[in-house]
Amino acid sequence: MRMLRTTLLESRDELQVQRTDSNSPLYSVKTFEELALREELLKAIYKMGFHRPSKIQETALPTLMANPATNMIAQSQSGTGKTATFLLASLSRLDETLDHPQVLILSPTFELARQTAAIAQQMTQFCPGIGVRFAIRGQTLLPGTKIQEQIVIGTPGKILDWALKFRFFDISKIKVFVLDEADVMLAGGGHHDLSIRIHRQLPADCQMMLFSSTYDEEVVEFANLMVPEPCIKITLKREEQSRGNIEQYVMHCPDVESKIRALVNIYSSLSVGQAVIFCHTKPGAAQIARTMMLIGQRAAILTGDLEIDERIRVLGRFRDGLDKVLVTTNVCARGIDIQQVSLVINFDLPVDYRGEPDFETYLHRIGRTGRFGKTGVAINFVDPNCSRDLLNIDKIQEHFKRNIKFLDFEDFELLEKIGRQY
Repeated sequence: MRMLRTTLLESRDELQVQRTDSNSPLYSVKTFEELALREELLKAIYKMGFHRPSKIQETALPTLMANPATNMIAQSQSGTGKTATFLLASLSRLDETLDHPQVLILSPTFELARQTAAIAQQMTQFCPGIGVRFAIRGQTLLPGTKIQEQIVIGTPGKILDWALKFRFFDISKIKVFVLDEADVMLAGGGHHDLSIRIHRQLPADCQMMLFSSTYDEEVVEFANLMVPEPCIKITLKREEQSRGNIEQYVMHCPDVESKIRALVNIYSSLSVGQAVIFCHTKPGAAQIARTMMLIGQRAAILTGDLEIDERIRVLGRFRDGLDKVLVTTNVCARGIDIQQVSLVINFDLPVDYRGEPDFETYLHRIGRTGRFGKTGVAINFVDPNCSRDLLNIDKIQEHFKRNIKFLDFEDFELLEKIGRQY
């Protein structure tokens, strides 16, 4: 499995903390040493590039690691150290002398599960007694197999099969349950129901953690169902959800031809490390990829109909920098942490079935850049003659309390100035 860079720069997100039990501990730490982590874990996290706790880590970890165990619902975006948060908390609970699963982590996509498993392996690199089992579609076990790894990370369908259908592990022995990207679980076909079925089999004393990038009414209802009290709830202020280290722009492009011309102008003016371009359709993705290759940019296409092996290959090439542009539909909007992505382009704005702006998808899309505190740029193409497009971009600004600046794609001087800034 490919190892990931996990260097984390300081997160300045302002967090709001709510306790349902006034007697539960609530304090923060400024160093990892204050958490009394075992030496092997400290050695690993420093080797991984974590120098001090991020905002979510310094706020959540003291509570998650305290006894008796406290449950948590946390709103935290990717690139802020949330994965390390729930992994460190989980590792503090397991007993490596026991050869059965004790930590169960649910991810909505195989890409995110794979990524989380890779980070878990890095974090336990100096703990030879701790094993990580990866459970996604395509992974098979022989009948009668009993999983001995203490940590199981996978997608809901595969976890349900392994735990309840084939009995590869005893779910009643799980000590820590983590549900990552709850908002994506709700959007994914059937994940909601599968997650609930898994949750019902967990022991009453299991520590529950739920993480979500967004925190709308649907997520709140789901979180309250999955995570019993007493628990700590950590949320972001609305204006903090669309991170300030991502500069957002809008370009007026009345047709596909002008969008293509805008792409060409952007690449002739800005120095782009790697970019992700989002569009609605597979034919549109193919056209964009052809354009990028014509101007000398190595481009790859990622769509939902690709087989898992092909998706892994495409993402691997992009992560390794062999392809500089990833053109995709919403498949890649969530769960892909690639530090080198400096630019995200919404060739088509994300909308729901009513044509209204899809705020959650927008947040996840632009969040592919500005990873781990770095500066990123997000550019939105809208049709100035389409009142719906103009209204939607206004609604996005209002929702996130962020100014999305107008940028003329024919203004090379301004484009070059922006390029020098980022």
